[in-house]
Amino acid sequence: MPTYTITELAREFDITARAIRFYEDQGLLSPSREGAGGRNRVYTPRDRTRLKLTLRGKRLGLSLSEIKSLVDMYESPKDTSAQMNRFLGVLAQHRETLEQQREDIEMSLAEITAHEDECKRLLAAIGEPRPATI
Repeated sequence: MPTYTITELAREFDITARAIRFYEDQGLLSPSREGAGGRNRVYTPRDRTRLKLTLRGKRLGLSLSEIKSLVDMYESPKDTSAQMNRFLGVLAQHRETLEQQREDIEMSLAEITAHEDECKRLLAAIGEPRPATI
C-alpha cells in the first residue's frame, strides 16, 4: 500500500504543510508516525482521500465540522441513504446561502451602475471628460 509524506500531499494539493497539520489537529486526518520520536508523519491512501474530500468541501463552502461529519459518515458503511440525504441537506443549505449572496451582489452591482451613470451624467453636464474605465 502506498504512503505519502506531508510534503508530497502539500505539493499534490497545492496547500501548505501547515494546512495539513491544521486538518490533522481538527481530526480530519490521522497519519501514523515514524522515525525518531515519531517526528515523521506517514499518510495512507485513506488520509489522502480524506484530505481530497476536505478540500472539496472547503471549495463548496462547508465548515470544517460539516466536512468532518460528512467524511466520517462515508467511512461508516451503515446506511448510505441516510448519508446521502444528509449530504443533500447540507448542499441545499449552502445553495440557498450562495443564491442569497448572488442576489445581494447583483443588487450592489446595480447600485454601483446607477451611481456611475449619475456621475457620468453630471460630468457631461459640466463638460468634464470621462475618466477611463478600468
